[in-house]
Amino acid sequence: MNKKIALGIIILILVSFVSLFLGRYSIEPREVIEAFSNKIHSVSEESFNSTVIWDIRIPRVLLNILVGFGLSVAGTSFQGIFKNNLVSPDILGVSSGAGFGAALALLLFPGSSKLLLTISFSMGILSVAISYLIAKIKVEDSVLSLVLSGVIVGSFFNALTSFIKLIADTESTLPSITYWLMGSFTGASMDKVFLASVPIISGIVILFILRWRINILSLGDEDTKSLGVNPKRNRVLVIMASTLITSGAVMVSGIIGWIGMLIPNICREIIGADNRYLIPFSGIVGAIFLVLVDLIARSLTGTEIPIGILTAILGAPMFIYTYTRRDIK
Repeated sequence: MNKKIALGIIILILVSFVSLFLGRYSIEPREVIEAFSNKIHSVSEESFNSTVIWDIRIPRVLLNILVGFGLSVAGTSFQGIFKNNLVSPDILGVSSGAGFGAALALLLFPGSSKLLLTISFSMGILSVAISYLIAKIKVEDSVLSLVLSGVIVGSFFNALTSFIKLIADTESTLPSITYWLMGSFTGASMDKVFLASVPIISGIVILFILRWRINILSLGDEDTKSLGVNPKRNRVLVIMASTLITSGAVMVSGIIGWIGMLIPNICREIIGADNRYLIPFSGIVGAIFLVLVDLIARSLTGTEIPIGILTAILGAPMFIYTYTRRDIK
C-alpha cells in the first residue's frame, strides 16, 4: 500500500475518534472507549453519554466519511474523464435534480423522510439521464456536449426549485427547504447510513475497478481506442457510478459544494495524477475534510451551521491557493 494512503487512513481513524467526544456536548475520551468496550463485550448500558455516542455521533461520523469519500472519488473521476481539473461531481446537474426532488418532497409530503430520500435520489439520477440524452443529439464532441447539457439541465432544475420556494409556505416549508439545500448532517441515523451506503459504496467500487481506465480516458478518445479501450462505454460507466455516489450523498446530506472539485486538486499535488493512487487518496482526504468541517459546524456556535456554508467559506480560499500553486485548466 502507498505510504501516503496508509498515513491518510491512520489520520482518518484518529480524526473520526476525536470527533466522537468533541462538540457542544463534550464527552471524556475514556467514556468513548468504555462505550466501545461495552458494545464489544455485549454489556448493556443505557447512560446518556452512550446514547449520544451510538445514536447520534457514530451515525453522523459514518455519514461524514461516506459522503466526503464518495464526493471526492466522484470528483476525481469526472476530472479524469472530462480532462479538466475544474470539473465537480454535479457538472451534469445531479445536485440540482436531487435538490429539486427534495424541495418537491418537502412541499408535497412534509414530515416524510423516506419519501424525501427516495424522490431526491430518483431526481438526481433522472437529471443525469436527461443530460446524457440531450448530449446524444450532438455527437461531434461528446464531452463538450455532456458538459453543456449538464449546465442546461442544472439551470432548469434550479429554476424549478426556485418556483417551489416561491409557492412554499413561508412559516414552515420554505425554511425547511432552504436549510436542506444548504447541506447538513442533522438527523443522521444508522438507517440513513445503511441507505446511503448502498449507492455510494456501489459507485466507489465501480470507480476503483475502473481507475486505471480513467488514466487512459484522460489521454483522449483516439489514444484510448488505440490502447483497446472503448472510450464511450467506459465514460458512461464512470458517469453512472459517479451519479450513484452523488445522488446518494445529496439525498442524506443536502447539497455540499467544493469537496468534489477542491480535494482532488489538493491531492493531485501531494500524490500525483495517477488515478490508481489519486482516487483512493482523494477519497480518504475528502472523508477527513468533511469529518473536520462537520465537527466545526456542530461545535462553533450554539446553533449548528449548515455544512454547505462552511465548505464554501473554507473551500474558496483553499482553492485560490491551490490554483495559484498549480497550472489548473
